[in-house]
Amino acid sequence: MSKLKEKLAKTIPALRDEIKDFMKQHGNKVISQVTVTQAYGGMRGVKALVCDTSVVPPDKGLIIRGKPIAELKDKLPEAVFYLLVTGEMPDDEAVKDLTKDLKSRAKVPDYVWKILEQMPKDSHPMVMFSLGILAMEKESVFRKKYDEGLTKTDFWDPTLEDCLNLIAKLPTLAAGIYRMRFNKGKRIDPDAQLDWAGDYARMLGVKDSTGEFANLMRLYMVLHSDHEGGNVSAHTCHCVGSALSDAYYAVSAGLNGLAGPLHGLANQMCLRWVIMVKDKFGGVPTDEQLKQFAWDTLNSGQVIPGYGHAVLRVTDPRFAAFHDFGAKVCPDDPLYQIVAKVYKVIPGVLKEHGKAKDPWPNVDAASGCLLYNFGLTEFEYYTVLFGVSRAMGMCSQLIVSRALGEAIERPKSVTTQWVKQEVAKG
Repeated sequence: MSKLKEKLAKTIPALRDEIKDFMKQHGNKVISQVTVTQAYGGMRGVKALVCDTSVVPPDKGLIIRGKPIAELKDKLPEAVFYLLVTGEMPDDEAVKDLTKDLKSRAKVPDYVWKILEQMPKDSHPMVMFSLGILAMEKESVFRKKYDEGLTKTDFWDPTLEDCLNLIAKLPTLAAGIYRMRFNKGKRIDPDAQLDWAGDYARMLGVKDSTGEFANLMRLYMVLHSDHEGGNVSAHTCHCVGSALSDAYYAVSAGLNGLAGPLHGLANQMCLRWVIMVKDKFGGVPTDEQLKQFAWDTLNSGQVIPGYGHAVLRVTDPRFAAFHDFGAKVCPDDPLYQIVAKVYKVIPGVLKEHGKAKDPWPNVDAASGCLLYNFGLTEFEYYTVLFGVSRAMGMCSQLIVSRALGEAIERPKSVTTQWVKQEVAKG
């Protein structure tokens, strides 16, 4: 038994009893209300989900299992996944055990590649990624065990197996798709001696003489791993999984949500804007040039991509981590210099403008320029990178949900007429 599974087997019964007793004592307590604006506005701010893996306080940013993301930026993704699932940081031995376990599961079945090879050559990488995951559903341990007859208290065990199998294969799948879709040559097989994200970097085939691209991948996978339970990808995965659909169905569904322009495409939009600034000024603009350009952008009714956040009201600590990485690795890169200058200039402009609730940068303002610096310039692929990382959060939430025996998600919907009648009652 792996150290991760052993840890869960010991802790789940107590967690299950704790939640059961808590609901028995406080099940009727009201923890949220909903306004008409929230009902029509995407349920923004309505407290109706429980997610124990992470939280995003507006004044602090991402906190994973009680640990601020800044404290985790130098950890391997394997350690963060262990933390997400169990609530405890693993020791070095447990991290090595998990890395070894994942590497033993990393091979993608041949039939998946045959399916992807039949797709149109210009298929979107996210479609290929989601389809590749869905194609592997026949491998689901949970579905097989469920069909054989499985006690509800044991649902977490085969779910963990599915999630480990899936997470292990994602770098292999994603890297193979990159090389296939963008004509980079033959697929590169996984290396059992490397860590999860380091091997992903190698399988992409990006030149990395310094090893810093691998470090970027490790950082990227940690920073994007989880972000509460209400974002589209996490919520979609939870909703689909709550029907006892296995991890392949649920994660594929979550990734389809991540592919939307309002969710996972933000780093592409930010990078395009930075490149546009570079092209307009023939390099790095002066502070005054950038300030004027920002005002021209805002006065034309457009926004500054990468600035503002649905939840945060401070600089995203994930942006700070990428910013610091760039300062160390590529301080002379014009795109990085523009990102740094934008960070210096734009918040003041947005404050003076007055309409932005949050004038500070989010994670997407910096990640794209770093990928571009290392030669990974195919914008369409960036969301796949996001997806490989976010799968850790989706899977950890799914494992915890099955461990706690959470119910199928089924909120009550009402009609506009009903809302009008309720408002009329005063």
